[in-house]
Amino acid sequence: MRNVCAPLGDDMTVLLLFAFVAGAGTALSPCVLPVLPALLSAGATGGRRRPFGVVLGLAATFTVTIVGLATVIDGVGLGDGAMRTLAIVVLGAFGVAVAVPRLAARLEAPLAALSRLGPRSAGDGFWSGLVVGGALGFVFAPCAGPILAAVIAVGAVSGAKVAVGLAYALGAAAVLLALALGGRELLERVRRAGRGPQIQVALGALMIATAVAMAFQLDVRFQTAIADHLPAALVNPTKALEDSAAVKRRLADLQGAPRFAPAAAHASPSAPSQGAAPRLTDLGAAPEFTGTQRWFNTPGGHPLTLAGERGHVVLVDFWTYTCINCIRTLPGLRALDAAYRRDGLRIVGVHTPEFSFEKDAGNVAAAIRQNGLRYAVVQDNGRATWDAWGNQYWPATYLVDARGRVRYAHFGEGDAHQTEAAVRALLREAGSRRLGGGAHPDRTYDPAPQATPETYLGAARAERFLPGGVQLGTHRYAPYRGRLRESSFALGGVWNVTAQAAQAVAGATLDGEVTGKDVYLVLAPPPAGSGTVDIDLDGRPLTGAGAGRDVHAGRVRVDRQRLYHLVSLARSQTHRLTLHVGAGVSAYAFTFG
Repeated sequence: MRNVCAPLGDDMTVLLLFAFVAGAGTALSPCVLPVLPALLSAGATGGRRRPFGVVLGLAATFTVTIVGLATVIDGVGLGDGAMRTLAIVVLGAFGVAVAVPRLAARLEAPLAALSRLGPRSAGDGFWSGLVVGGALGFVFAPCAGPILAAVIAVGAVSGAKVAVGLAYALGAAAVLLALALGGRELLERVRRAGRGPQIQVALGALMIATAVAMAFQLDVRFQTAIADHLPAALVNPTKALEDSAAVKRRLADLQGAPRFAPAAAHASPSAPSQGAAPRLTDLGAAPEFTGTQRWFNTPGGHPLTLAGERGHVVLVDFWTYTCINCIRTLPGLRALDAAYRRDGLRIVGVHTPEFSFEKDAGNVAAAIRQNGLRYAVVQDNGRATWDAWGNQYWPATYLVDARGRVRYAHFGEGDAHQTEAAVRALLREAGSRRLGGGAHPDRTYDPAPQATPETYLGAARAERFLPGGVQLGTHRYAPYRGRLRESSFALGGVWNVTAQAAQAVAGATLDGEVTGKDVYLVLAPPPAGSGTVDIDLDGRPLTGAGAGRDVHAGRVRVDRQRLYHLVSLARSQTHRLTLHVGAGVSAYAFTFG
């Protein structure tokens, strides 16, 4: 279950200021180095208004990307890697065009015609620069840090999403414009010295070399070297702001309060006693399924609607396939479906992803098969249905009566008997008189009550990492030599940390002092092929007793994006867990049971 965020207050001005400063800081960070040659080359040609067009086009594309396009790309299951691939392709194409003057002239011809169509005051290269800058925005987009994840995630207040995205882009654009104007002045002097063609070819070659370096992950090593030899303030100028508790709180505030939670707190049924029916109150009209993608386990894959299910009792379950809390509820849902479908119960699993790879329809289909789900499941990749319900939890269960009214809500694991009692009461209310003997899950889970809290490795939500937390970008972490506090963690070796995950680069280790019976970790393989994670428990390879179902001879083979079971003990214990993570493997979140 996830924490509830506080309602939005009067802190929007502070949040927008943070976004502006964060954007400016991004434009000053090493991450922006790949785009500089293209920016200087594009801004140095044409009239004096061209740099303004280049930067405006770049900022516009970047804003659209962080507010909308990234969501669309994730929605079709391409994930963050697609943005990087697109950046490499665009950068390489720019390099070829700049390095070959004749090709550049042919490409510029239609752009020059576009300039003549625009207002005279905006001519002299402005409109062509706008188009060129628009393409460069795809190269710059992957530089966005945790603010990118925050902007996409805060779907509850769409106006705030757009405003924060614009503020971030404006901050970056201000710095990039200064760089473009300064570079233009420098290159003008070079041209007057008769070296213009040579410089143009050199810039093109540099862009091509940068694209090749990115394709082979060499830029990651370069950023690691910078991080090792430069102060943190130069590597990530906005780190102090990103780590600010006030900023994190205000980012969380944008999500608002859950819609049905306050009412549910006063309306949950009592546990059934000697067949007594629970008392259920009306919590409000049930929102429709909206903004969904693929449907599973429906006739012909056609969408369902709550309006079309009038007369049935509908159980709406918000889940995602890497959430262990959700996985533990699936046996109970399967049992409810088997016991009460013939009596009029309809279950709809709304799969709302937490991580980008969970938006892939193939991954969701595999999870449905693996968990033996026969009821309807729908993808909610853009969180449109999640937002319509005002939901903020995985898992979350809502019961809708035969008239389309929400009558019961439960968040998190547990209280399966309450949920079943509510189902039976609503089915009787709808006219079912001969209900069966009840649901009997085929397996149950018994999570430890004092287990280590869920732990994220992405910079946006990482907590309890020693000695100084995780840093966005590629950094070398010195192995932690001291004794870890309980439920704390430490990275070692070279890691590339994004907002959502930490990707192993070289000599990567992950230590944790963890408590629980079971340890689970969401992992993804390298971009090409599979990877491995070697596991030590208290300094010894984890083999035999205590190894999770995905561990074989002390090693996990990471071949797809999913939740991996690492440790399985007879009872809850505290141990030192050490992972040796192969290059290219990404780790997202720990959960403990």
